[in-house]
Amino acid sequence: MSDTKELAPVQAPEWLEVESLNLDAQGVARRPDGKVVFIDGALPFERVSARRTRSKNNWEQAELTEIHRESSQRVRPGCPHFGLHAGACGGCKMQHLHPAAQVAVKQRVLEDNLWHLGKIKPEIVLRPIEGPAWGYRYRARLSVRYVVKKGEVLIGFHERKSRYVADMRVCPVLPPHVSAMLMPLRALIGDMDARDTLPQIELACGDAVTAMVLRHLEPLSGADLQRLRDFAAAHGVQWWLQSKGPDTVRLLDEGGPQLAYALPEFGITMPFKPTDFTQVNPHINRVLVVRALRLLDVQANERVIDWFCGLGNFTLPLATQAGEVLGIEGSEVLVARALQNYESNRALPHMGRALAATKFVARNLFEMTPAMLVADGVADKWLVDPPREGAFALAKALADIEQARRGVQDALPLPGGAEGWTPPRRIVYVSCNPATLARDAGLLVHLAGYRCTAAGAVNMFPHTAHVESMAVFERV
Repeated sequence: MSDTKELAPVQAPEWLEVESLNLDAQGVARRPDGKVVFIDGALPFERVSARRTRSKNNWEQAELTEIHRESSQRVRPGCPHFGLHAGACGGCKMQHLHPAAQVAVKQRVLEDNLWHLGKIKPEIVLRPIEGPAWGYRYRARLSVRYVVKKGEVLIGFHERKSRYVADMRVCPVLPPHVSAMLMPLRALIGDMDARDTLPQIELACGDAVTAMVLRHLEPLSGADLQRLRDFAAAHGVQWWLQSKGPDTVRLLDEGGPQLAYALPEFGITMPFKPTDFTQVNPHINRVLVVRALRLLDVQANERVIDWFCGLGNFTLPLATQAGEVLGIEGSEVLVARALQNYESNRALPHMGRALAATKFVARNLFEMTPAMLVADGVADKWLVDPPREGAFALAKALADIEQARRGVQDALPLPGGAEGWTPPRRIVYVSCNPATLARDAGLLVHLAGYRCTAAGAVNMFPHTAHVESMAVFERV
């Protein structure tokens, strides 16, 4: 029998003292018997009343009903669609918390994960990387739904804890010109013949181009194509069409400016397609790349490997400083795009020197082995930027080699050619999941012969519970 039971709302909610905030932006309190209560809408150090909505043996979920003592960090949300009410947008979870306090919470989450999951305390806590709290989201996947009963189109994120599309008329985390486009977009889709078969619009803003990818389940009529062209002319949008999978994405009309973003500190320009992976927040990305390379401290005679290199967001800046660079990525499509970006930038001046010799390789990095690691050759330094799953196989391969060299019992044998192979002296690990960073850091520190010299949070997604971070590892 399940230990979960749904409870009817409590008629007289008890008062609770909120101790902290969890990764879902829920206030965490404890009942007198020690049972943990997760409270939507509550903030640390508040005294609140809450109504239970779900109960298990060791914890409960509840909704805030009244605040008896308010946190000094509680602020008025900047979006009219944010809140706990029915129909509220679920895109943001922390708008009621001051942005500086949001960053402090994320830094604490990072440190707690490193200690509780990896048994690691960084020697230095880096100052968090922060940027604009509004208008930062240059990438977004917006759901589209024509509601027959209302006779209107909804475009936006899903409602809080719901599969329904929120009735969004503005979105302050989107660039202002895109937020202002939401209602005109709704009118556009409502006028189209295909309004019932258009489930999604994917937004991708470059430095000078606003691209929108329209997912359509049926071929578009000539009249609909003209409506898209008229909208593009009126609002400065570059339309792309997607009939099936990502490989079917194509420009509505060829020509026009190229979708791209710049890394001006390195003289690099990165062209990309709207479905390529790029960072959501370009303001933070520029600072992130600068700090990562400063911490890596690459010298002109050094060889560097950029693991999970993607389009070359770190690889190409590295090529302005290193002697040789190898970029490794799991997607062959992204590897081809990274090589194109390298070639397009190689002809440009870069702080008075040519880009370093750079190669790109496609490989499944979730299946790394010590033999594969040795075959990639010696590198002085590594840049690691994995997806949410982390870089466990890579860290384990490094640890396995170290354990074999130490002669640890039951260690795997050294692969051929490992006698002359040396591990990198320094690793900078950029993470979008503090739990997998902590897991991998545990391997690097406790088994692979490294120490964690620094770590800090990166507020890539203000007002959300998403935690990005960066850590530095030095060979002992």
